[in-house]
Amino acid sequence: MVTGLALAISSCGFGSNDNADSDTTISFLAPAYSDGANGTKALWDGIIADFQKKNPDIKVNLQMESWNSINDVVRTKLQSKSTTPDILNIDAYASFASDGMLYPATEIVSPQVISDIQPGFAKNASLNGTQYALPLFASTRTLFYNTDLFSKAGVAAPPKTWAELTDTAKKIQALGGGVSGYGLPLGSEEAQGETSIWTFGAGGQWAEGDKITVDTPANLEGVRAMRELADAGVTQPNPGATDRKDVINAFIQGKIGMIEGLPPTIGQIAAKNPALKYSTAPTPTKSGTPVTLGVADHLMAFKKDGKKTESIKKFLDFFYTADVYSNFVSKEGFIPITNSAATKLAADPVTKAFGSTLAVAQFYPSNNPKWAAAQGAIRQQMGTIAQGTDPAQVLQRIQEAAK
Repeated sequence: MVTGLALAISSCGFGSNDNADSDTTISFLAPAYSDGANGTKALWDGIIADFQKKNPDIKVNLQMESWNSINDVVRTKLQSKSTTPDILNIDAYASFASDGMLYPATEIVSPQVISDIQPGFAKNASLNGTQYALPLFASTRTLFYNTDLFSKAGVAAPPKTWAELTDTAKKIQALGGGVSGYGLPLGSEEAQGETSIWTFGAGGQWAEGDKITVDTPANLEGVRAMRELADAGVTQPNPGATDRKDVINAFIQGKIGMIEGLPPTIGQIAAKNPALKYSTAPTPTKSGTPVTLGVADHLMAFKKDGKKTESIKKFLDFFYTADVYSNFVSKEGFIPITNSAATKLAADPVTKAFGSTLAVAQFYPSNNPKWAAAQGAIRQQMGTIAQGTDPAQVLQRIQEAAK
């Protein structure tokens, strides 16, 4: 879930002498999802301070990095056990787990925390049947639609199927005035996100077992549906080169009737155009049966010499208590992945709009080492379908890239 929201911020890092620390000193490396006085660093600082008040024998040393730099920092840190963090917050965990570097989740949190996690996200945090990571929070997609434009176009309800989506987009496009019916972002920023929404909506998937499965009939049906929408002239201009941030901004300005939005979109609307009249609805699919794209970042703990298990467990159990965890998630504007926090945040705007999507979320096959190549090829290739390239050829090229 690399949001791109974070800016480079100051660090209060832990040094290279972690091996000299006691068993009750935890090093924690985390990315910034938000900046400023109330941003991610402030949230973690508050959580750590509250934890250390209740556990004065345990010290947590926090190091914050931007998303732009954290992968490089992780690679450097893992070159030595003395600099390897005890706890890491990042998106991918599978390579660390497959190398035997991580504790199983059951060793670093209580059974109550394990059972509180949404099953789909627990499975997504597992490798070969063992859960190694703890989902931090979730991001899914759902349809955002401009209720003013719907009213002007004479559309009474949000679309449930692709056919209804196309019909609605045509009516909104016909309003003129520079308004587009649907925002279709197939630029290189995140084409794999929009594409997955459509391929999943056709019953497709990107992997089967240990095989990457790009060039399949269902995936082709989803990509062709995107192509047909672009060919119908009911999207923003040049969808093949448009990034998601651009369609989100255009929607916020009232220039697009429908987009697939993320949890932070709600906060962006509130900040940039609070007068915008909009609502949300399940993502349209071929049949009308809801399905969406789910993404989760994770917390994981490195075994190192195995002496800090109890300290790590106390900290993570504290973090996942309903009060602490729900406050963190709501302040960052994402979706809780524990049942207790979902209940506590039932009235939260993000949870109200996105909570029901968790049960129908499908995921990238990020546990597969070949997915990175396929994802990169989707980003580079998918936009060409809006410029006349045959969708079947595009999927074949992506499949080749994943070999």
